[in-house]
Amino acid sequence: MRTADFDFELPPELIAQHPSSERGQSKLLVLDRKQSRMDHKCFSDFPGFLNSGDVLVLNDSRVIPARLRGANAATGGRFELLLLEENRPNDWWAMIRPGKNARIGTVILIAKPKGAPGESSVSATVMKKNPEGHCRLRFNGGDIRQLLDELGEVPLPPYIARDSTEQLPEDRERYQTVYARNDGSVAAPTAGLHFTEGLLDNIRRAGVTVCFVTLHVGPGTFQPVKTPDLSEHTMHEERFALGEETVRAVNEAKKSGARVFAAGTTTVRVLESVASLNAGKLNIHAGKTNIFIFPPYDFQIVDALVTNFHLPCSTLLMLASAFAAPGETRGKEIMLAAYAEAIRERYRFYSYGDAMLIL
Repeated sequence: MRTADFDFELPPELIAQHPSSERGQSKLLVLDRKQSRMDHKCFSDFPGFLNSGDVLVLNDSRVIPARLRGANAATGGRFELLLLEENRPNDWWAMIRPGKNARIGTVILIAKPKGAPGESSVSATVMKKNPEGHCRLRFNGGDIRQLLDELGEVPLPPYIARDSTEQLPEDRERYQTVYARNDGSVAAPTAGLHFTEGLLDNIRRAGVTVCFVTLHVGPGTFQPVKTPDLSEHTMHEERFALGEETVRAVNEAKKSGARVFAAGTTTVRVLESVASLNAGKLNIHAGKTNIFIFPPYDFQIVDALVTNFHLPCSTLLMLASAFAAPGETRGKEIMLAAYAEAIRERYRFYSYGDAMLIL
């Protein structure tokens, strides 16, 4: 398939710049694949679509305050850093802007966020660069992982406009799921942002098993597909872990005929990655996945998908299109029709936007 097949026009004012006033109160577009029908609901209605015995799988990765700011110790030139992956304590891969000024041996003095009292004594030295232009950094002056809450900022995606030094209190709270517990993501698993503790309690009381995977979302989630043919695109790798409780719950649900609901494309990627390695079933697994799901794709685990509204030509939209219908083109047609409906109804798009349930 062609990347351009997944393009669409989105009015800029529909890109959500702030979260909804309350979690659980976003709009919910319900797409019934079998009936080819769309209904408009509120996310608080979501529990009503689950049956006793179903399984809801969530991604419990926690977004770390991975954006740091600093200055070249020699010249005073400003840098912006985005931490990507920890190799060992105080040893990280990072993206740095401007990258051309971050030469090997450069020492960067890490600054505290605007308005924070005192000065930071932390520095980072550029030790190495890889072919992608990412820098390997050695931090000095304290354990950077322990200091991130003090020194770092929430790494909001580029389409959420903030002043270059602005960090809103709402971002610290709302760009994080209520069940986040495993540090590692640099972007939120955004479908999960709609859930409240109350909604999850209601779901459990209805006889639904709620369980978790961990996939640490990397910056590749925002990278566009640059090849005109999807078969030529190389997907970014992301670390994940699938534990015993979820394996047992999902395998039992599939055996009994109950449904598996996945909250977010990251959750889908974990479940389908492991199933593809294990004859359609799950087993305990940890590692990295670069699975690229686009039409046509035979889903082995997921029966229903909760997701947000995604960027044009994004791998996330391609995954949702593959889920919407079998075959090479039908799912894409269904999804673009649903997106057109959402635009007409003034749904909010992207990370802080509204949600879709595909049944």
